[in-house]
Amino acid sequence: MCINITDLNDIATEFILSSELNSAEEIGLRQIFNAPHLCVSSASDQLYRQFKESAIIGAHHLSPDEWLEGANSVISYFLPFTDEVKIANSEKGLPHLKWVYGRIEGEQLNNKLCALLAETLRKSNHKAIIPVLDARFEIIDMRANWSERHAAFASGLGTFSLSKSMITKKGSAGRLGSLITDLFIPPTAREYSEIYQWCSMCGECIERCPAGAIDLENGKDHVACAKYLKEVTSVKFAPRYGCGKCQTGVMCQNCAPSVA
Repeated sequence: MCINITDLNDIATEFILSSELNSAEEIGLRQIFNAPHLCVSSASDQLYRQFKESAIIGAHHLSPDEWLEGANSVISYFLPFTDEVKIANSEKGLPHLKWVYGRIEGEQLNNKLCALLAETLRKSNHKAIIPVLDARFEIIDMRANWSERHAAFASGLGTFSLSKSMITKKGSAGRLGSLITDLFIPPTAREYSEIYQWCSMCGECIERCPAGAIDLENGKDHVACAKYLKEVTSVKFAPRYGCGKCQTGVMCQNCAPSVA
């Protein structure tokens, strides 16, 4: 069986839009995600070597071929939240419960999608591995040895924002996923060259951040953000947590405003 990125995109779309897990009826959330968008980078792309630099992630960040011998492609995708989730979280004040469910229950669905894509590749006699679900995955000093956001940047999905989320053509409000395979898939052309190219630096996320963790000069303070998640949202919404205020109620919520 020969499989390509269009096949994988169709499989992913059908799975997300038909899954019973793509909702949370107990809180009246009809649909968490819209259809995903998949992009591809070469496993040998020089960016994956650059990510090992201490100023970017660090030497502990593993390249695709270190995760999977014979790796040829990295498949990265963006799962955009529905308007139902984004509009709810656009309100001022604490994060909305619909966003928090989207963050936790949505991530569970995200992992199942990634597992489905990996299994589809294996059934086509190809190797596939999901770094964030692998036993070797670890986070050191708040930097993981596989970054979904950096894989997304390398794969042409989008660029970083001032708040350090990813701005894709479908916006910044959503979840990312990725897997590595030995199947060769032609890489997606990157329509940018700079890491913040699709961010207008409008500063709307600064006012939206309840932790005061974002500013124009220094970008995002990850420690302050993590403290807010731990001390506020994980207490109020236990056993769930989440915020996403910087990704909603802003001009990049649904699109990439700086794309020509």
